[in-house]
Amino acid sequence: MHPLIETADRLFMTTYSRFPAVITEGAGCRLRDAEGREFLDFLSGIAVTNLGHAHPRVTAAIKAQAERLLHVSNLFYTGPQTRLAELLVAHSFADRVFFANSGAEANEAAIKLARISAGEGRYEIISLAGSFHGRTLATVAATGQSKFHQGFEPLPTGFVHVPFGDLAALEQAIGPQTCGVLVEPLQGEGGVRPLDPNYLAAIRQLCDQHGLALIFDEVQVGMGRTGTLFAYQQLDVEPDIMTLAKALGNGLPIGAALARERLAAAFTPGTHASTFGGNPVACAAGVAVMETLLEPGFLAAVRQRGDYLAAGLRRVAGRHPAVAEAVRGMGLIQGLVLNGHARERGPAIVNRLFDQGVLANFAGNTTLRFLPPLIVTEAEIDEMLAALDRALAG
Repeated sequence: MHPLIETADRLFMTTYSRFPAVITEGAGCRLRDAEGREFLDFLSGIAVTNLGHAHPRVTAAIKAQAERLLHVSNLFYTGPQTRLAELLVAHSFADRVFFANSGAEANEAAIKLARISAGEGRYEIISLAGSFHGRTLATVAATGQSKFHQGFEPLPTGFVHVPFGDLAALEQAIGPQTCGVLVEPLQGEGGVRPLDPNYLAAIRQLCDQHGLALIFDEVQVGMGRTGTLFAYQQLDVEPDIMTLAKALGNGLPIGAALARERLAAAFTPGTHASTFGGNPVACAAGVAVMETLLEPGFLAAVRQRGDYLAAGLRRVAGRHPAVAEAVRGMGLIQGLVLNGHARERGPAIVNRLFDQGVLANFAGNTTLRFLPPLIVTEAEIDEMLAALDRALAG
């Protein structure tokens, strides 16, 4: 065992189950550890490094900005922050942006905005079973998975969970205190479960009918991951508020809540804030990410590679019917759902992949999740599929 691992295990609170590797460097879709082992990354820091590791354009933007200005606070204007907001608004439904540092903070901002814009007495947020919205107390309460609640009760009130895909239950949950509905267009931590476009359209209709804010949590599926800049753009449903984080800075901490003017106007000076939100260096990275994703042909190539990955997973699944149940996902977030009796083997399969130099993870206690950088090649996909074939046979 590397001595750094022993030191870290002694010093840190044990909130993570870590792989036995000290990662020291990365380039493209590859990582290297302190012992010289190379890993093919189909995890991307959990959908963060969408442009891969050490992307030249992002690295150059970070270095150039760090040499000029690291921090000044939101009492002043900065160029990178304004430019990133301009790009996000120009290429989405939104009129205004609030910058934070993470997905949980972006979702906190969305929850607060939905409440304050709805008016006094309307504070309840409806979310779905299987959802994941963050680790703060409010976003844990919004999360529709009881395993994330355990030990932290009593949770903040004002959150209602309804069964996944059950429109009647959602409609029945709407009451005079409801102010919004919070959903992920595709549940990542819930096991790579896309929401049916017709279901989302019906939720949009209910929100319009009852004057509710429809919030899309695109923290994991935004920024090109599904093959469009944002997942909602291929679902024919627009939200009122959308949250982003993870891949927005390709590794630097940044989150964002985007909203329509009629809701955004409820945030006035003093109602919400973030000391580091919109940090110039993180925003400079975000600008480089956005400009890269918007280059002609980039997102079309992501869709093509997503189709290639999904087809390959289906082929592998077909060779292992005793283990694999289905393949589901969008673009380059794909999941291999394990059969009920095989799901207890999920962590072991992930470890077998690790031993072969491939990084992936197990989501929702049901699904092997594959999140390669959007620049992944077909040859790298084939390399992962061959390792997966061996891991499933083991």
